[in-house]
Amino acid sequence: MGEMPESEYETTAQKKPLGIRFLEWLKKGTLSYKTYQVIVLIVTFLAYAAYHAARKTTSIVKSALDPASSKLGSTAKLWEINYVSQPTERKPITLPWTLGDGWAPFDGANGTGLLGEVDLAFLAVYAMGMYFSGHLGDRMNLRIFLTIGMVGTGVFTSLFGAGYWADIHNFYYFLAVQMLAGLFQSTGWPSVVAVVGNWCGKKKRGLIMGIWNAHTSIGNISGSLIAAAMLSYGWGWSFVVPGFVIAFVGLLVFLFLPVNPSSVGADRVEEDESSSPKKSNGEEVGLTEPLLSSSFKGKQEAVGFIEAWKIPGVAPFALCLFFSKLVAYTFLYWLPFYISHTAIDGKYLSSGTAGNLSTLFDVGGVVGGILAGHISDRLNARAITAAGFMYCAIPALYFYRSYGNVSLTMNIVLMLITGMFVNGPYALITTAVSADLGTHSSLKGNSRALATVTAIIDGTGSVGAAIGPLLTGYISATSWSAVFTMLMGAAFVAGLLLTKLVIAEVGAKIAESSRSQGSPSQSSHPVAELDV
Repeated sequence: MGEMPESEYETTAQKKPLGIRFLEWLKKGTLSYKTYQVIVLIVTFLAYAAYHAARKTTSIVKSALDPASSKLGSTAKLWEINYVSQPTERKPITLPWTLGDGWAPFDGANGTGLLGEVDLAFLAVYAMGMYFSGHLGDRMNLRIFLTIGMVGTGVFTSLFGAGYWADIHNFYYFLAVQMLAGLFQSTGWPSVVAVVGNWCGKKKRGLIMGIWNAHTSIGNISGSLIAAAMLSYGWGWSFVVPGFVIAFVGLLVFLFLPVNPSSVGADRVEEDESSSPKKSNGEEVGLTEPLLSSSFKGKQEAVGFIEAWKIPGVAPFALCLFFSKLVAYTFLYWLPFYISHTAIDGKYLSSGTAGNLSTLFDVGGVVGGILAGHISDRLNARAITAAGFMYCAIPALYFYRSYGNVSLTMNIVLMLITGMFVNGPYALITTAVSADLGTHSSLKGNSRALATVTAIIDGTGSVGAAIGPLLTGYISATSWSAVFTMLMGAAFVAGLLLTKLVIAEVGAKIAESSRSQGSPSQSSHPVAELDV
């Protein structure tokens, strides 16, 4: 790649984020391409971890807003006395609320239903906003777009908590604030995936993005721990602290995030895979083009919404994620509540303890995301891996519901296993698969479809994420066993939706094996891509 003209170099330098200019001033020279990649991975990791930390808060506070279900009866009072601390010395004197009292209007007989409606409002707006965010993200400066989204998320997350000090008990206030929070939250995922896709190629993408996707679980874990720790000071702090955190990280994004190599004048580092022979693997239904091939010249136009849906593989993976995310988000929003309302070895745990224990589900999710990414890389088969994990999630869900109450140790072990199989395919589809589909060969090297494709897949998944917690809010009032039956059915359908792609991948592998055995020389030549 030739040297950049001095005038063009100066123009590019002026467009660099202030934080990047500061780092270059400290170094007294320009940053390397690898350094930019590290910065991108770290900043986007922190950004989406902050998104999830803010999102996780509601699930922890649920059991404080609605401390006991109608099915617990007098046992709930015994639970409050024996297992919930009453730190009145740290409670604001002007407010009568103590941990275990509940908060109107969520402490009534229909409390779980109202909490489910709040979740639905958040996730419905989040899902709809995702489609628009992807469309806007491919047409705007992603650094500015992401910053606005994070600061807005921080503001409305904090406003939900402000209801504690303002002594607000109007259901529609909390509903409206959560809807606006969901709108700003929708800016996150399309943006971070698009930025990472701009900087990272397809080589070991499943493993790299599987590790990077740990931000989801790390965010859930940190959000749970922060919210649980703040509960004893008043549930409002459980929202305000994560709100300030995400706003602060949004400032870091504004200062340090380079959107793509051209925006900072970085030389593209070619990957070995871009010049290596393609393999017939059927992964992502023929998604074998190198990411953002530098051989493409000319102005790139953002891909339209309908055109993005027509990319082979987008529809089945999007529908699969609908059911996969339904399962994952039901756990995200209701697991702490379920734990605190289920006797484990004959005892009920406090809201804070249940929140801390629920983080182990996300620990399993970290392992599952990395494992799914690594397996899909080794097998060269995204669909087979995702479907396999979803089918394994079915018995995991059954055993957790049936034997998770035997002992605390049994609950922990089964929770880790369930988290691994539930979050594994969710992580794989929303990262590596989305990036693969966003650079499908039918786009002819156009990189400006990443945010749109990512938004379509995750937006469709978010519709399922909205439905799962809503149904759980009502079904759980009758039977938690029915909730788990719903989740097992959703996992089965998710795997079933990938059947056509799984068959295509298996067929491609059989064909590749036959060619390798019949004519070794042919195995080194590219083969036709699958179009399913």
